[in-house]
Formats: sequence, C-alpha cells, structure tokens
Amino acid sequence: MTVPKLALTENTEAALAKTRADVVVIGTLQGEDGPVLAAGAAVADAAFDGKLAEVLATLGATGKAEQVVKLPTLGKLAAGVVLAVGLGKAADGAVTAEQVRRAAGAAARALAGTERAFVTLSALDLQAAVEGTALGAYTFTEYRSSKGDAPLAKADFVNPEDGTAREHRATLKAATAIAESVIITRDLINTPPNDLFPASFADRAKKLAEDNGLDFEVLDEKQLKRKGFGGILGVGGGSARPPRLLRVGWKPAKASKRVALVGKGITFDSGGISIKPAAGMDHMTSDMSGAAAVLASVVLAAKLKYPLEVTAHIPLAENLPSGSSYRPGDVLTMYGGKTVEVLNTDAEGRLVLADAMVRAAEENPDYLIETATLTGAQVVALGNRTAGVMGSDEFRDRVAGIMQATGEGGWAMPLPEELRADLDSRLADLANVTGHRWGGMLAAGLFLKEFVAEGLPWAHIDVAGPAFNTGGPWGYTGKGGTGVPVRTIAAVLADIADRG
Repeated sequence: MTVPKLALTENTEAALAKTRADVVVIGTLQGEDGPVLAAGAAVADAAFDGKLAEVLATLGATGKAEQVVKLPTLGKLAAGVVLAVGLGKAADGAVTAEQVRRAAGAAARALAGTERAFVTLSALDLQAAVEGTALGAYTFTEYRSSKGDAPLAKADFVNPEDGTAREHRATLKAATAIAESVIITRDLINTPPNDLFPASFADRAKKLAEDNGLDFEVLDEKQLKRKGFGGILGVGGGSARPPRLLRVGWKPAKASKRVALVGKGITFDSGGISIKPAAGMDHMTSDMSGAAAVLASVVLAAKLKYPLEVTAHIPLAENLPSGSSYRPGDVLTMYGGKTVEVLNTDAEGRLVLADAMVRAAEENPDYLIETATLTGAQVVALGNRTAGVMGSDEFRDRVAGIMQATGEGGWAMPLPEELRADLDSRLADLANVTGHRWGGMLAAGLFLKEFVAEGLPWAHIDVAGPAFNTGGPWGYTGKGGTGVPVRTIAAVLADIADRG
C-alpha cells in the first residue's frame, strides 16, 4: 500500500515563497468566458500580477471538469510549475465535495513522477482534496518489471479559512485513514487470483487484524462442514483451494451500537458448471470486492476508533468447474437450516452471503450492511458507476442517501413482493434464481432477505459495476479495483455513531 505523505500548510505568499514543492495545484471553474480561479488560487494569482486566469486561457484552459493545464512559473514562484485542474461548473455558486475530489484525483494522476505538490484545492474542501489526491495517486505495479513514473510522493494541503487548526488536523487524519482503507481494498482486488485465494486472503486479513488490534477468527473447510455452512461449502467444492469463513472485529471499550458487515469473497468466479463466457472472465478476479471492502472498513473503524462494535463476516470461496463442483439441481442446506435448490451455479454469491448473514445475526447486531459484486443486472439497470441499494426501507434509504453524499453514487431500489414467488422451488425452501431475467438485481435482494433476522435493519449494496473499473481512468479512479463502497461504509458508521 502506497499513500503520498500528506501534511498541512498555510496559503500565504510567504509559504509559497519558501515551499519545497515542485508544483502548485490550483482549481479553475468553468466560466462563461473562460476559466475562473477557484478559492485558494489568489496567492498564486498575485505572483502573476492577477493575470493567471488569462495566461491559462491562452494555453487552452476552460475550467472543464478534470481538465489539466500546466504552466511554468519562470521564477514567479518557488515551485517551478502551476498545475490548473478544472472543477467544472459551480451550481448556484457552490462547488461540491465530489467536484473537488475528482479534480484532486485528476491532478494527482497528472503528477506522476513529481516529488512534492502544494495543493490549494483544500481551501474548498479539505477532506475531499486529501481523499482525491491520495486515491488519484494510487498505482498498482507489483507485477510489472518496469514500474514507470513513481506516484506523487508528498502533498502539502493549505488550511481552509473556516475551522480551527485542531479541526483541520482531525480532518486530515480521518481523510488519510479513509483513503488508506480504500487502497487496502484496491490492492486486494487487483491481486491476481493465482496469488489471492481463500487461504491467502485469510492470511492477509490476519496480518491486518494483528497490526490494528482486531479480533480474528477463521473457519477452514472441516470446521465449515462440522458447523453446517452448506452454501460456502457448495460453492467452494469445485476448487482445489478450499473455502474459508473469516470473522474480523473491532470492539472498543465502550460501544453505543453493534454493526455487522458482510462481504462477498469469491476470489475467482468462473461460473462453475454454469460457466461464464470466456470474454471478460478475467474481470472476475474482482468478485471478492465486497469482502475486501468490509475487511478494510473494520480496519478503518479501529484506526478512527469509532465508538461502535464493528464485525466483518467474510465468506471466501473459489467457484470453479470440476468433478467435485456443485451442480444445477443440487439442494444445499444452508447455515441455519434453510434449503436452497441450485438452478444456476453462477448465482453463487448469494449462497455464500446467506451463510455469513445468518452467522452475523447470531451476535445480535443493531445493523447489518452487506455488499457484493452480485449481479450483472445491476450494471444493466444502473450502469457501471451507480450501485443498487436494497434492504429494509428506512435503513436502505439512509445508506443510499449517504452513498450519494460521498460521491459513490448509490440508488435505492425496491424488493417487489411479486418477484418472491419466482424463487419458489419444487424441491427446497427456495431456489437460488428465478426462471426469467426480469428484475435480476431485485430477485437477488429478495433471496438475501430470506436470510436476514426478523426486525434487523439491513442494507444490501450491489456494486457489480462500481467496484471494478474496466475502462480508462477518471477523477480519482484508475483502472481495476475502485474501493467502492468503503467510503460509504465509513460514512454510515460515522452516522450511526453520531445518531444511533
């Protein structure tokens, strides 16, 4: 895990004159007649006799979102370059945190090979600027013989005018910890499946737990069989690398609430006997994104010392076809006793999640948050950047609203009663899929609902599209694992700690 060294500084003429930064980063807004300098850029503008916006305009700057324009300072500043990054248009004169986050990410990506930057975007929103810079600078080069330009090494963020120095330090600490947890998630997702499988994921989780003072428990295949985790065993039975179930917990001295987290951990998904098409199957290295996210979220809870008991239950399996694979037509007895007829072995995530959700409920949590790269139907319905949020109505809406506020873009979805009958089985308590393709994301949510304890506020976040970026980089998001929905879970935990 690599995060730039992040610090706070003053936004003054004296600070700019003595900075050791190589680049000064400023924000520009998209105005009617060209770029408009954003808050924080005034000191740099003064060094250009108030004509910095004009000079940038001659270089093609418009202030369009994520547009990057570099300008040599020619001795006007101690730093050799001004980097102007577009924020886009201000709505009603205000810039959103997500605009700042994306601009900071775009700037950080453009600063590869740079040692140090003086970042003024924090004058607009310190937390967003820190998160965007740290995440935009992220690269994953572990498997490359040639690493290319090193990511930005250091960033000095100017203090916002509002708030105290103590508040700014606390914000910097929290934003850095959140970014680190997103990067833990990205690293896990981007690790190829020949190196990341159930046992090796468990080893990494144990190390993180030990380093952060967390409780840790792992059940191997023998223990899973003895305790009756039929879903996890069924899905993982086709692989030579057997399944695991992890429990990783943060327990402070005083906890106001208990929150259970569950994340899907299919370290590789071939579809099993119901095998997937070859095209794009390599993307299924990301099918453990939910597991990575909830593991990183428990680590974050410990780092920020949330006054909550937070426990992640992480089912891990590799879904492969072989002579020992589970088959379409099999009936699995899930943890807790319910039976499921398997109609499609590629609908495996809901089976491992169901086992873990029942196990999580045994600890009587006040809330359950579960996340998974669960259905292709999520991408069809909402695209690659908007997660579907289902669950108990009030908590679902609360989580979806927070997800939108963080910039991770969740959308509340229903669980229509009429679809439940389509999960009826001729043999078992229910089937793992319906007999049609309509409302596939919602049907998966209805399946999971069958394994939620009565009265437990619950949210299911389907991140099949948002968890893994198969296209080009944008904002603070590079190719590969994105870390969604770690920032949402962090914000939900903070909200529960504040409001219950």
